[in-house]
Amino acid sequence: MALELRPNCECCDRDRPPESVETCICTFECTFCVECTMKTLRFVCPNCGGELVRRPIRPAAKLVKNSASTVHVRREQPCGPKR
Repeated sequence: MALELRPNCECCDRDRPPESVETCICTFECTFCVECTMKTLRFVCPNCGGELVRRPIRPAAKLVKNSASTVHVRREQPCGPKR
């Protein structure tokens, strides 16, 4: 099963295209921009407490059969490290 490649940052709702090198995810595919990941979250997922790392880029040819998600996910609670 392929990564969802969610289209937005769950904190600031900034668009995150599948080819972006400025997108981070946790093992549950929670998705955040690099700015929120570094400044607000300090590389800790606010949803599960897991590590946020750079999301891999799917080759463009593979996006044809395994397209990125179009479903926007947004946190209901303010972003910040899980305590």
